[in-house]
Amino acid sequence: MRLRMKHCVAIGILGLVVQIPSAFGQQAAAPSDAQQQALIKLADAVRKQIVTNTQYGVFDFIHFAIKGGDTIILRGQASRPTLKSSLENSIKRIPGVKSVVNEIEVLPLSPNDDRIRAAVYRSIYGFGPLQRYTSNRGGGARIGNNSVARQAGGITADPPFGWHAIHIIVKNGNVTLAGVVDSEGDFTMAGMRANMVSGVFSVDNDLQVAGKAKE
Repeated sequence: MRLRMKHCVAIGILGLVVQIPSAFGQQAAAPSDAQQQALIKLADAVRKQIVTNTQYGVFDFIHFAIKGGDTIILRGQASRPTLKSSLENSIKRIPGVKSVVNEIEVLPLSPNDDRIRAAVYRSIYGFGPLQRYTSNRGGGARIGNNSVARQAGGITADPPFGWHAIHIIVKNGNVTLAGVVDSEGDFTMAGMRANMVSGVFSVDNDLQVAGKAKE
């Protein structure tokens, strides 16, 4: 089992990465204040569509880029295909969006990955010092209360409710942690808690420490 820790640059909140590359090219003039404000307004609207989507949860991590001022490029991982299509459809309706390039990866259906999702969730959010990173207080214990949807399709079909700062992405037994934490200690502890789970092949700790620049 291997544990890899690295920092990512996250712009925004709630574990959402926003990338806004220049729409004007290296040789063109810098965008005007009005153009910058328009980009910021568009980014806020896209971010809102993502974080308020009822299917977006702790086992998904979505980020986006704005190209040319009116094209949205969606990236990241979704645990359910319906999230990918739902986000594309809602973002297309935002005023000022001309097109959406949907590069979101839909994670494979896997009973073993579902088991790992549940176990990593319990390990991280059932640990007292890390429980402040979710509005679902005591969520580690509630994982055990199986709904009909969870019994039929696993935890992916019925993920834990509430806000989560630490997102848990599982693919073929490999775990990636994404989002923002307050300190280096929490960064390290979250990675260790994920690495403790039986059956996890590797852990990529992509959490960002708030206020710390990329190394």
